[in-house]
Amino acid sequence: MFVRAKYAFLFTLMVFVMSSCATHDKEYTYVSIKTDLGKIVIKLYNDTPEHRDNFIKLARSGFYDGLLFHRVIKDFMVQGGDPDSREAKADQPLGSGGPGYTLPAEFIPAHFHKKGALAAARQGDNVNPEKRSSGSQFYIVTGQVFSESQLSSMEQQMNRMREETLFQSLATAHRQEIMQYRMARNQVALAELQDKLIAETKDSLRKEGPIRFTPEQKEAYTTIGGAPHLDGSYTVFGEVVEGFDVLDRIQSVPTREGDRPKQDIKMSVKVLE
Repeated sequence: MFVRAKYAFLFTLMVFVMSSCATHDKEYTYVSIKTDLGKIVIKLYNDTPEHRDNFIKLARSGFYDGLLFHRVIKDFMVQGGDPDSREAKADQPLGSGGPGYTLPAEFIPAHFHKKGALAAARQGDNVNPEKRSSGSQFYIVTGQVFSESQLSSMEQQMNRMREETLFQSLATAHRQEIMQYRMARNQVALAELQDKLIAETKDSLRKEGPIRFTPEQKEAYTTIGGAPHLDGSYTVFGEVVEGFDVLDRIQSVPTREGDRPKQDIKMSVKVLE
């Protein structure tokens, strides 16, 4: 009886150790984000090296320590990393700060906005057409669960938006020509140019193919949820592996105008060696 109990204990201990080792694959870098509501552990992706290395650099320098999760929207995301949030007054506008540089976008189709995804915040397309990322601000997706029909409708909407954006971009490139035709009231030339730009738009869309969610995206978005409308527009460079309960606690806090939590939620970020 004693021998059996002894081996049962050793077996249980071995399983625990193996499970612990499996959690943190040595091929990846892991970081912990300690908050007033608990700790979150995140795995950084290796195929987004610009964002990975920058996040590691900032974490090791203590850049994030004492900053706030300054923007929290339930069933969407929690955002932090603005250096202006350190010791910020309750009525101080936040969300524009950074380290003084941006990062090039690193869009990897396999990395998408499922719940727990770590992504880089950025300025809007109107002032940031290259979709460059903030040098320090990030968000973690909480999102919501979608049905298959909702995802199908979203695909259609995203394809329409892409078509409109592409057409507007082409029209902007021909702005001077358009203005000349308008000044001359040359409706025939305007119509011909419009038809030409529509044809170029359609041709470009045919070459790129329609936006379609992959089976992996559909599986995630219909089970754990996420924010699929952000895919392809913001760089996803990691994911939560521990602390989903903490993430849910953060996203559920009361907020004031501007989506800032009424009670400050401070963070400290450490690289797990």
